[in-house]
Amino acid sequence: MKPNLKNTSILSRLLIICLCIFSIPMAAQIKYTDGKDSWNPNLLGNHRVAVVFSGTGNIAKTTIEWRRRDENPELKKIIVQDAAGKEIQNTKIENSNRESGTIFFEPVSGKGTYYVYYMPYIDEGTANYPKGIYAKPENKADAQWLSKIKSNMADNCSVTEIQSINAFNSFYPMEVIATAAETKDLIAKNSGNSFLVFPEDRLYSIRMKNDLPQRWIQKGVQNNFSDTALKGEYLAFQLGVYALQDLKNVKVTFSDLKNSNGATISSKNINCINTDGVKYDGNLFTNTVSVSKGKVQAMWCGIDVPQTAAAGTYTGKATVVADGKPAVITLEITVKNEVTKNGGIDSPEKMTRLKWLNSTLAQENTVIAPYTPLVVKDSEISLLGRKLVLGANGFPTQIQTFFTPEMTTTSTKANDILSAPFAFHFIDAAGKETAQWKNSGLKFTKKEAGTVSWESTSTSQSIQMDVNAAIEFDGFLHYTVKITALEDAAFNDINFQIPMQASSAKYMMGLGQKGGDRPAALDWKWDVAHKNQDGAWIGNVNSGLQFSLRDEKYSRPLNTNFYLQKPLLLPTSWGNDNKGGITITPNQKSVLVNAYSGARNMKKGDVLYYNFTLLVTPFHTINTDFQWDTKFYHKYSPIDSIAKTGATVINIHHANAINPYINYPFIEFKKMKSYIDEAHEKGLKVKIYNTVREVSNKAYETFALRSLGHEIYSPGKGGGFSWLQEHVGDDYIAAWFVPEIKDAAIVNSGMNRWHNYYVEGMNWLTQNVGIDGIYLDDVAFDRITMKRVKRVLTKDGHPGIIDLHSANQYNKSDGFNNSANLYMEHFPYINKLWFGEYFDYEKNQPDFFLTEVSGIPFGLMGEMLQDGGNPWRGMVYGMTNRLPWSDNADPRNIWKLWDTFGIKGSEMIGYWSENCPVKTSNDKVLATVYKKNGTALISIASWADTDVKVKLNIDWKKLGINPAKATITAPEITHFQPAQTFNAKDEIPVTKGKGWLLIVK
Repeated sequence: MKPNLKNTSILSRLLIICLCIFSIPMAAQIKYTDGKDSWNPNLLGNHRVAVVFSGTGNIAKTTIEWRRRDENPELKKIIVQDAAGKEIQNTKIENSNRESGTIFFEPVSGKGTYYVYYMPYIDEGTANYPKGIYAKPENKADAQWLSKIKSNMADNCSVTEIQSINAFNSFYPMEVIATAAETKDLIAKNSGNSFLVFPEDRLYSIRMKNDLPQRWIQKGVQNNFSDTALKGEYLAFQLGVYALQDLKNVKVTFSDLKNSNGATISSKNINCINTDGVKYDGNLFTNTVSVSKGKVQAMWCGIDVPQTAAAGTYTGKATVVADGKPAVITLEITVKNEVTKNGGIDSPEKMTRLKWLNSTLAQENTVIAPYTPLVVKDSEISLLGRKLVLGANGFPTQIQTFFTPEMTTTSTKANDILSAPFAFHFIDAAGKETAQWKNSGLKFTKKEAGTVSWESTSTSQSIQMDVNAAIEFDGFLHYTVKITALEDAAFNDINFQIPMQASSAKYMMGLGQKGGDRPAALDWKWDVAHKNQDGAWIGNVNSGLQFSLRDEKYSRPLNTNFYLQKPLLLPTSWGNDNKGGITITPNQKSVLVNAYSGARNMKKGDVLYYNFTLLVTPFHTINTDFQWDTKFYHKYSPIDSIAKTGATVINIHHANAINPYINYPFIEFKKMKSYIDEAHEKGLKVKIYNTVREVSNKAYETFALRSLGHEIYSPGKGGGFSWLQEHVGDDYIAAWFVPEIKDAAIVNSGMNRWHNYYVEGMNWLTQNVGIDGIYLDDVAFDRITMKRVKRVLTKDGHPGIIDLHSANQYNKSDGFNNSANLYMEHFPYINKLWFGEYFDYEKNQPDFFLTEVSGIPFGLMGEMLQDGGNPWRGMVYGMTNRLPWSDNADPRNIWKLWDTFGIKGSEMIGYWSENCPVKTSNDKVLATVYKKNGTALISIASWADTDVKVKLNIDWKKLGINPAKATITAPEITHFQPAQTFNAKDEIPVTKGKGWLLIVK
């Protein structure tokens, strides 16, 4: 009977409608609840079903409609316990599949609640890199009990709820699958369509690719989406595309949104992040989305509501187009009469920060302190401490630096790096130079404070060479060298030569060489499958050059243990199917770097890109006073206790109360701000661990980022911690894991729009939380992002201190690279190095310390890590270790000596400088002087193979001290040296691997 609503009240009508709705037969929805960490997931897994046994006898039967997203549930163990936690041995699983499972068990405790744990796993692997293995079914049931089971017996248990260990592990609602029958019925009802669209709220991230969620079956196919926003808010929403056939090009277009008064929110303010945006380098991002038949694709969209928008309800259209076929969704957005703060950014759980993915913040190449604007005069370009001279063909004819050997000042005396101009050579089969060049001359295309760029075209009978290049204010040069064949040509070799002055080629790092003295000769071949090597640094302390050889397809590889999973691409030009390589050979005039690519044929019109980058080192003078003033404390501890140590900067790692989740420092930001505010009140600075390489699974945007395919997350074999397997599913690389807080990170794929998010995040943390800088644990982004980060960290007078830690990259997993060589492009913006884990401070020689650890040839200073470092050798380079890191890492006694001596303001004159006023009688025992008026601190350290005795050879005039009145004392430093007095003629005993700190007055 149809109810008559004509003469009933509104309340009565609602009641009748509700009764009508609930009289329609519907499948009962199982309750999903939070287990509040009430069991041990390491033994039982993250999920259980609570069932109540109400029958009699010793056989309980329950059928659970668990709707699981995992594959092959029948291969996973079931554990049944009573309410007291006693495991029941007599169990039997029947018909276990993804939709449901039937379980028989012996109700040993009589009537009441029992728990069925259905995904127990065993964590194998290591603590920080676990491998969750799901336990296989076991049959421990008694045969006599089993014989009494009848499959057709009725269920005598009721399912009351499905629980996850905690809310974060819940599958509800977006990972509760639709059944095959429900899905088949949905497809049948929409047989004329090639795809269906399910609008979805931002709070319910679409998580599954292979299944529809039950939620969508219950809601049905809808063609409208409504939500509420504040003025100025970024309102995210999803359009879930379910492919009924293969879709090759899915796009979303938008109309303007209009309200009844004619006010408009322009379609320019609406976009789909899956297909459109801005790359990390500021260029436009476009992407083609394809969806295979039977798969689900989340299309994340956002409406940037203007602050000036009038309050009211706006309507418009979102049109999903795939293979030319449209599906129109009506958008109905109610804008409240309230302006949000910060665009809603302070509520990241609402996905407001997805806007950050397309940010261009700090992209403009403005000059960053301490660098100075570039100055062009004729063909010369001057920059901080350096000069570049260009030839008519666009290549350098000379590169100079003006740093003194001590690296504390600059002078007018030039240090020439080149002995002759850069040159390309095209060699024919007879071994002769084929190209007789005519060039267009040098033409500058941009002259800005931060960037100067130029071009030149050279032609011969068979080849055209187009050179486009630029130098930036920090000493980075990028060359695009396009080689076009004007006719068919055969070459015995195409090579590129950098002739270097021997005085600027004392040391080398890269191409399979650990940092140190340059070998007499080197012959290197490309091997990108195993080695992260495409160039080297060659230089002296105060003049050097790093070069990297690339082509137009260069993509930054993964680093830190993951190189082999995404290695370098062999450059088609330089590599030439592994025929290419690099030789470095000295001759009477120079040290010649020869990058050869071997024999090849080019057809008319063929193009090759012989691109390369250069870094002119050092970047600036070393800031010794910053070194003495900035004393790091590496632990989240009470601020008063840190202040008592003498430390001035606190480095907050992850996995603690204020920065719990790796590379996602936004969740406990209020606690972080409170801590930083207190530190600032007490005169300390606070920096936080935050980098790009892996991203915590606690990131609010995890599944939105997953919807972008492999843009943000690297492809991989999956596995790792159970949460990742259960919710992310497959096709990822599991990264660092913190067992105490179950923080499971996923590897970032490299150069992508997450870097835009990262820059915005740094800006937000600086402006809203007050961080004083960041601690980088290796770096997975390039110099473009590095510059942007430095700009936002130092904006508005913030200190923006950046220190870089690296584990030694010279191993198989990292492709036998050198940390300093790998990260040199970042060095212009780093304040201090911390190299680092797996660096051997005992077995390596001074040239290794100087080039690969100390940072001095690049204008930096550093600190030591592994096993506390070697404090005697470290002080020769002005380095200590950090507090508190390992048992023997306590620099406080050396800090105390610094303060007692008054090292701030002293002139550091290293052993590597010909101007050092103190040397020892043993060339294996080195001395560095910290000189002040009338006094000096001499650091000596031994690399001799045995205990030795040395005399000090002192140039008293250079030292500025009258030898007749001089005293030499070794102050007592606990765990470093006893108190002792020497005179200038004494032989000083030096223990193997140790040294002294001596004060001369």
